[in-house]
Amino acid sequence: MSRGTASAVVLLTLAGFSSAQETVAPTAANAIPRADTTQAAPARITLDQAIRLALQHDHALQAARTTILQNQAQEVTANLRPNPVLSWDTQFFPLFQPGQFSWDYLDNQAQFDLGIGYLFERGKKRQHRLQAAKDQTAVTRTQVADNERQLTFNLAQQFIAVLLAQSTLDFAQQDLDSFRQTVDISTIRYKAGDMSEGDLLKIKLQLLQFQTDVSAAKLAKVQALAGLRQFLGFESVPDNYDVDGELDYQPVHVGLDELKAMALRTRPDLQAAQLGVTAARSQESLAEANGKRDVNASFSYTHTAGVNSGAFFFNMELPIFDRNQGEIARTRYAITQTEELQMEASQQVLTDVLEAYAALHSNDEIIQLYRGGYVDQAKESRDITEYAYKRGAASLLDYLDAERTYRSNQLAYRQALASYDTALEQLRQATGTRSLP
Repeated sequence: MSRGTASAVVLLTLAGFSSAQETVAPTAANAIPRADTTQAAPARITLDQAIRLALQHDHALQAARTTILQNQAQEVTANLRPNPVLSWDTQFFPLFQPGQFSWDYLDNQAQFDLGIGYLFERGKKRQHRLQAAKDQTAVTRTQVADNERQLTFNLAQQFIAVLLAQSTLDFAQQDLDSFRQTVDISTIRYKAGDMSEGDLLKIKLQLLQFQTDVSAAKLAKVQALAGLRQFLGFESVPDNYDVDGELDYQPVHVGLDELKAMALRTRPDLQAAQLGVTAARSQESLAEANGKRDVNASFSYTHTAGVNSGAFFFNMELPIFDRNQGEIARTRYAITQTEELQMEASQQVLTDVLEAYAALHSNDEIIQLYRGGYVDQAKESRDITEYAYKRGAASLLDYLDAERTYRSNQLAYRQALASYDTALEQLRQATGTRSLP
């Protein structure tokens, strides 16, 4: 049989096979039993939903939030006034002369004292204590907000890993289905005498690589979903949950200077450093107030020898040696320390924005290269070679080489999209906001 005759036989056979499929498909579809619809469908969550779940269920974040409540309880303690002091005593009881013990003796010979005292704080200590506690609560609140920022970035990064795994799995399954058609066509060509047995074996062996890619992609997605569930909380989603979304290119049209200004306004760690300076100054004011000595005042009622009398007592420590000098000096050094930390935090914010912007810009250039033609060119090259191979106009090696190039190009493009989305999340983390212009 000549080569042209064999090709014609292959084409006629394929045409008949396709017609048979169109005829049989409806019957086969009707014959397949429907899946059990009573089984619960997997929960599909978006990135925004995942972030909300993580902020609600992450145990480390919940533990950090309790520090705010602890500081608020300390505010209550700081605002408490001193308790009054009640004192009493009895004197001149005839313990070893019980015969003299009578009401007349108690009224005319024994002495009874009852007193109440109160500590008057000077220097507005209570107000300074309360303000210092409130300032520390404000610092803690911004620190917890920074924990939320870090958690959001880590979760978004893991969410992108799941999207990449899903995209890779979809592509691997699509590639496997396409290559199976190639194997079927090659088998027909072999039977028609238009292909050698060696080439057919090479095609079948190549199928193993596609099947392995699908298995690896499935495992990667399972692992990525497990890692994401740790952020969401195992109790917040069902075992068969899935994500809703896809790798996407979202261009950012904002300048570096605007991003820096935005970060300096919104970054919670920088706000915590700024509030730390305020809290340190409150501690200095409290230390100075503690240097003022308080006054103890008390009133005492006395009953002695039938006479009732009262007395007032006042005492105050003389601030000759201890005027709280050490604590005042320490708090002043602490102010300098927090100011330096604020400057360091400000520089770190600007550095983070610069690095994130550079990473986003670099990944954007890579995306533009792929979208500028490389993705389409690789697909067209594969399609042309596949078309020619199926009709005997291209060699097996040319087809396999085009297939490998296309697969490598597609996987690299998906990885580039994931890297770009990760860089975008890094920029959101660096600026401290998810709303970028």
